[in-house]
Amino acid sequence: MTFRSLLLAVLFAASLPAADVVRTADPAKRGFKPGDLPRLVQVAPNVYTWEDFHPGPELFMTINMFVVTDDGVLLADAQADPEKTKLLVEQIHKITPKPIKYVVICSDHGDHTGGNSALPPGVKYYVHPASKAILDAQKGAWRLPADTELVTDKTVIRMGGEEIQILFLGRAHTGGDLTVFLPRQNILFMSETFSTRLFPQFRSGYAADWLRSLDKAEAMNASLYIPGHGFTEDGSVSKEELRAFHAAVKTVVDEVTRLYRAGVTEAEAIGQAQWGPYTSWVGGGRGVTRIRDNGAGAVRRIYAELKDR
Repeated sequence: MTFRSLLLAVLFAASLPAADVVRTADPAKRGFKPGDLPRLVQVAPNVYTWEDFHPGPELFMTINMFVVTDDGVLLADAQADPEKTKLLVEQIHKITPKPIKYVVICSDHGDHTGGNSALPPGVKYYVHPASKAILDAQKGAWRLPADTELVTDKTVIRMGGEEIQILFLGRAHTGGDLTVFLPRQNILFMSETFSTRLFPQFRSGYAADWLRSLDKAEAMNASLYIPGHGFTEDGSVSKEELRAFHAAVKTVVDEVTRLYRAGVTEAEAIGQAQWGPYTSWVGGGRGVTRIRDNGAGAVRRIYAELKDR
């Protein structure tokens, strides 16, 4: 066994957390110390995640996934700015000299696309039409290239003997949420359709569609679910965390729907809504001590959706 293969074996054995980890998106409460993050996690012999800090006053992680093959690399999502994305690219090049050939834009939000200008030239992008429209409308130097491929349902890439499926399970946190499924490893990267212990953010979400998308993801019975925010877990914990997030989204939708049907005004609902245990999740508190009052955002967004119906 070469030194590199031994190192990878050690990383693979040690990188996934044990099932008794603290269930939180807060790195400090999780037990991470300065210098532990950002981090690379190997989840399969040729599959990795990269966790770096989401920008803002409240710390949590943004997660990318990349797949290494003999013919090149596929990357799912980038980071929030060029500096962070450059660091991600450097980490990939430490693993393999093969080029990044494909980039899947699973979420069009800036914390997943803001650093795309630091990605290598010549990569081929995959994006949902709704996300493409949003990115095309944004001001800035970076633009999707002309050969970008649109994904409306399912697109299959075969590279270096690996099959990679790009799936649209439905609208969730954005209008064009894509996921990446690796059938051989039975791994599903869900980007912002799923966030571990992060209060559901509805600022651009779709309540009923999000629940259906989570239903579809759970029905796939993947061995490992990788979120867009939070931490990379082991397989059994990832399934538990997906179910927990699903329950959180349903609780938020049900509570707002209850208030709407009771005739409570939107302003009153923001003050009256009860989120139960999810208030303690990252982004769940009220006031300036949190990144934003995501509960108020959920009320506004779901009220608008219910009114449209």
